[in-house]
Amino acid sequence: MAKNTHVVPRPTGWGVITEGASRAGVVTRTQAEAIAVARQLSIDRGSEMLIHGENGRIRARNTYGNDPTRSKG
Repeated sequence: MAKNTHVVPRPTGWGVITEGASRAGVVTRTQAEAIAVARQLSIDRGSEMLIHGENGRIRARNTYGNDPTRSKG
């Protein structure tokens, strides 16, 4: 599975960071804009998108592609 994409708060807006990167690849003014960018990256990569709140804690996550936790049956 590809590296996850995180939407995180930044001093000047919201950042989109690929897991393992040291800095945001994209910084937007609003969280909604960052989520749209991260969603498309995650769809293209078949990875998971994690959305962090203003306090830095994960508030939502979406999996695009093969979900290894989904039960079969």
